[in-house]
Amino acid sequence: MFDKFIMHEQGWLSGDTTESSIVFSSRVRIARNLKGHLFPEKSRVQGKCKVLDNVEKVFSDVPAFSGMSFLKMDEVPDIDKLFLVERHLISREHSGDCIGKGLILADNETVSIMINEEDHLRMQLISPGFQLKNSWTKLSGIDDELGEKLDFAFSQELGYITSCPTNVGTALRASCMLHLPGLVLTKRITKILEFLAKISFITRGLFGEGTHALGDFFQISNQVTLGVTESEVIDNLESIVRQIYAQEIQARNILMKRDNINVSDNAWRALGILRYSRLITTKEALGCLSMLSLGIDLGIIKDVDFPGCQDIRRLVNNLFVLIQPAHLQKIEDRTLKENERDFIRADLLRKALN
Repeated sequence: MFDKFIMHEQGWLSGDTTESSIVFSSRVRIARNLKGHLFPEKSRVQGKCKVLDNVEKVFSDVPAFSGMSFLKMDEVPDIDKLFLVERHLISREHSGDCIGKGLILADNETVSIMINEEDHLRMQLISPGFQLKNSWTKLSGIDDELGEKLDFAFSQELGYITSCPTNVGTALRASCMLHLPGLVLTKRITKILEFLAKISFITRGLFGEGTHALGDFFQISNQVTLGVTESEVIDNLESIVRQIYAQEIQARNILMKRDNINVSDNAWRALGILRYSRLITTKEALGCLSMLSLGIDLGIIKDVDFPGCQDIRRLVNNLFVLIQPAHLQKIEDRTLKENERDFIRADLLRKALN
């Protein structure tokens, strides 16, 4: 299952605009619950299965779902669940205790709808680069079509009713995945994260809530959903991301002026490690790929032969995902111990970058 996804160039890392070297992806996610049903956390298995059946019954009647698949999570192998987590198609929470849970998934991986995660429906759309408004327009269309078939819990005073009170209102969470090595290296990232928290924006790591900023990736999203419109949520986040983008560009310029030798050394060392290591952990590989990516963006890594590669930036972006544990096990088609993964990860990187 999902073997064909390995051959995909990861959609949310395939941006080719100037901004996409920093703003890797845009995601919009909305929560919806069915009227008359307990929230998943309070519901027994029978109640969850009833919600799942209700969604499955209307699945084929929703035009937006053309070309998508309907899956029951208890029928998905454990390795595939982790694989979906690594590809940002489900949450880690959705991969456990799977009876009564489901997933609607687009073949191109842009749309995924978790059934019976924290809410009855968690619908998300991920786009490469900085495309918040376009992403919201597309997801809003899917929401409208599904809303014609299912009766969503809604209050005229509060808006959409959700399991967690912090999502009540629009129930919209918008986020951008940013690559910010310049701000990390200049040690300005802490103040920026503190500022974001003060103005009610949430910062998470590469794999969402509770994760660290591996590879200098930061996922920034809105916190306020009540008392604002969907357009205001998108506009506010877009404004913040543009400011952070400008700060990252400034930080990279400072590095090139004040610390060019060290930055160049780190970038070339990263390439050397990636090209010649025999064992490498996920954390080390992500750190090296981050420095290599920065070196490419700053024009430090150039005039280097990468045989068979027409776009080194896209190759590096895709490697950020391919080196994850479940991906390696999907590629090898077997369960791997940690030291085996480190060996195969190093081998994959050597072959990709030599």
